[in-house]
Amino acid sequence: MSEQRHEYDDYFHRLKPALMSKAEEFALLGYEDISINDIWRYLTEKRWKKPTEGIRVHELVSDVLALKAGDFMNFVTVEAYRSQEDPFEGIGNDDLQQLLKTDDD
Repeated sequence: MSEQRHEYDDYFHRLKPALMSKAEEFALLGYEDISINDIWRYLTEKRWKKPTEGIRVHELVSDVLALKAGDFMNFVTVEAYRSQEDPFEGIGNDDLQQLLKTDDD
């Protein structure tokens, strides 16, 4: 996560009720571990990557409430893959061959 300040960071506390509502919705869908900070990170790094000048609070609230669990999970999955140096590091060639082996072999 970048430590750089986002243009919308000043809105975080004003959007907190909407963020909490979205986190509670995700929890009802089985995603109990998603925090309001996780949602905020998605919004600032993905949805609001290019901030709009003169944005209004109601537009930001709408973005929060419109967030779908699938979009969030896709973002988290891609970020997890990006953060891995080499997913096969430490796995020997024989182990890789075993993993790639099909039932037809």
